[in-house]
Amino acid sequence: MCGFYFLCKQNFLMQVKVNEQNYTVDTNESVGSVRDRIKADADLLIVNGFPAEAETLLNDDDQVILIKRGEIPDADELDALLTARHTPGVHEVVKESTVGIAGVGGLGSAIAIALARTGIGHLIIADFDIVEPSNLNRQQFFIDQIGLPKVYALRDTLARINPHVRITACHLRLTPTNIEEVFGHAQILAEAFDRADQKVMLIETFATRLPGRPIVTGSGMAGYGPANTVQTQEVADNLYLCGDGCTAAAPGTGLMAPRVGVAAHHQANAVLRLLLGHNPVRSLSDNKGRSESPEV
Repeated sequence: MCGFYFLCKQNFLMQVKVNEQNYTVDTNESVGSVRDRIKADADLLIVNGFPAEAETLLNDDDQVILIKRGEIPDADELDALLTARHTPGVHEVVKESTVGIAGVGGLGSAIAIALARTGIGHLIIADFDIVEPSNLNRQQFFIDQIGLPKVYALRDTLARINPHVRITACHLRLTPTNIEEVFGHAQILAEAFDRADQKVMLIETFATRLPGRPIVTGSGMAGYGPANTVQTQEVADNLYLCGDGCTAAAPGTGLMAPRVGVAAHHQANAVLRLLLGHNPVRSLSDNKGRSESPEV
């Protein structure tokens, strides 16, 4: 009987995940053996989040990531990796979504990067400006991109983050005559202009020409005041404002990366919640007496 138990134990099979796909492996099998069978050219082995040697033995339910340095995952592999890191059901929605971003300065460039990392399928970015040295204190550009149109510089950066996100880069000045054409396919618009009059023009034109589609705007994020005063508010039907609503750039109160980034990520999170069918301000527990489900 003991010999039979020992034989069964020796032949016991385990379930592990390799690059977020389920695999069955033998007991006492090493990560190097799994690498040789699944991705022989991988030169970086990660087990449960930590680098591992090839002879490291695997346990049931281990999480293994096999990486070849310098290799870009294909669309299916990256899709699987992103899906695993998101709440169930989320990635299936966001990868089919289209979001417009008007202005890609301090707010817009950070919104775009957050949404690209989230796996939004299509981003439409529009701006007429070029990258200047002063932009680098808060905007998501690099010193070697100075002088480039912002939308093209940002498109290149986004491609380095997630090459499978489709980017439509429009290097132009947005006016009432072209907003519908530029953002006609966008389900949601993130407004990220600097000037108040341009914000009003964009919001009014988009709401009139493309009624019923949400707009997420930003106002009040200058200086280095408390981050907790930056909030997301529902100011009208399909209009959400992120910021403190009052702290504008002025002498002694400049635009700085930390607080601008807080407001930008409020906007990106509001966009994500809208795509998933949630109100950006209220959770389900606010009006239904229960917590939001993590599933879509």
